[in-house]
This record gives sequence, structure tokens and C-alpha cells, in this order.
Amino acid sequence: MKKVSQCIIAVICYALFSLSVQAESKLVYTPYKDQKVIFDFYFDEPEKIGSALYWIRSWLNPLMKPPYSQAPEFLNVVVMIHGTELVTLAKKNEKRYQEVVDRMRYYHEFGFRFKVCEIAAGDFNYNINDFQDFVEVVPSAMSELVHWQQQGYGLITPVIYSKKFSNDELR
Repeated sequence: MKKVSQCIIAVICYALFSLSVQAESKLVYTPYKDQKVIFDFYFDEPEKIGSALYWIRSWLNPLMKPPYSQAPEFLNVVVMIHGTELVTLAKKNEKRYQEVVDRMRYYHEFGFRFKVCEIAAGDFNYNINDFQDFVEVVPSAMSELVHWQQQGYGLITPVIYSKKFSNDELR
């Protein structure tokens, strides 16, 4: 009788294990509400802004597709820029950073707001007239971040690393 019980338990365990191994992951569409977001850009190298703009794309693209089908012009987006990447928005550097300036202009056409910290701009000896026409200069990045969070905006702070291995190497 004891052996029969052990066999039954073993069969049940095997069946449960088999079911869990055969189970597949699934795509779940969380019922998102209208989103408000502030992206906090503060990087040690200006070129990292290009990767950070992909964070915006990664947030935006799924919202534009079914089942959400949200129009980007109805989303509330603020991008706070206060690291070395603010040099990409200086008019005198437009040719050097043309690709990222064009991408920011594209987002601005949907109503995304790009803000530069006046304190950080001063560290680079820039004034308000040195920036692209779609840029808003604000007194302080820190105060601005708090303000928008108090208005219910979710904070996203992209962390940009230097990639050392290809995806194939990591697989």
C-alpha cells in the first residue's frame, strides 16, 4: 500500500511538473489610462541623448498601437534636460547633433515639451537665446521635476549604459 501511495504521489508530481514546463508566457494588455510623464535627462556625455530618445519611443510606440490607439498629440509629455546633453540643443551645435535635434522637433510637433535648466545652461555659458526655438528654459530642473510630479506626472529617468556585448553574445 505504501508503494502504491508513493507511485501515485510521483505520478501527480510528474503531471504537475509537465504542465508547468509546457505552459507558455502570454502578452497581457494592461488597461492603461491616459498617461502623463516627465522624462529626466541628465547624462555624462551629450551623445547619450540619442539613446534616451529611444526611451521615449519605447514608451510611445505601444500606446499608439491597438488596443490602446492613443494619438501622441493627446499625451502629456515633458522632457527635462539638465546634463551635458543640453549642448545638443544649442543653435550653434545643430549641425553636429542634427539627428537628435530633428527627432526632438518631431516629438515637439506632437506637443511634447522640452525644457532646459537655466542653472545647467549657465554652467555652459549659454543663455536663453542660445537654444532651439522649441526649447523652454526653466529656472531649476529640480524644482521643475517636483512641480510636474505634483501634477501627477510619472517620472522616467533613463539610464544609458555603454553596451559591451552584442545581443548574440548575450543570448
